[in-house]
Amino acid sequence: QLQLVESGGGLVQPGGSLRLSCEASGFTLGRYAIGWFRQAPGKEREGVACLSRNGGTTKYADSVKGRFTVSRYNDKNALYLQMNSLKPEDTAVYHCAVDSKFGPYGCSLVAADYASWGQGTQVTVSS
Repeated sequence: QLQLVESGGGLVQPGGSLRLSCEASGFTLGRYAIGWFRQAPGKEREGVACLSRNGGTTKYADSVKGRFTVSRYNDKNALYLQMNSLKPEDTAVYHCAVDSKFGPYGCSLVAADYASWGQGTQVTVSS
């Protein structure tokens, strides 16, 4: 059974860094595009970053470009989101997601394009 489990969230001061992890099990990660999404209270789920299954394509939301980096280690069945220079507006529950329908270079920042989701990890940026 496909399962995604996020970790690494927490409370951090503005300007700080966090590294989110998503451990995948029950499937072969290398066959899936991955995405990171976030949802703040009262807001819609927002695509933050995505990475194609061959690693050749990355996409980032304008709000995080230059600060966040998505990566994957297929042999470890793990994906990561490195977040630097965090801002209070980055506060949200962060979710990883995967889907197998994309071609080798495909990924998307649209939540509806992903069938499988983790439960999320809370990130709070506050002084």
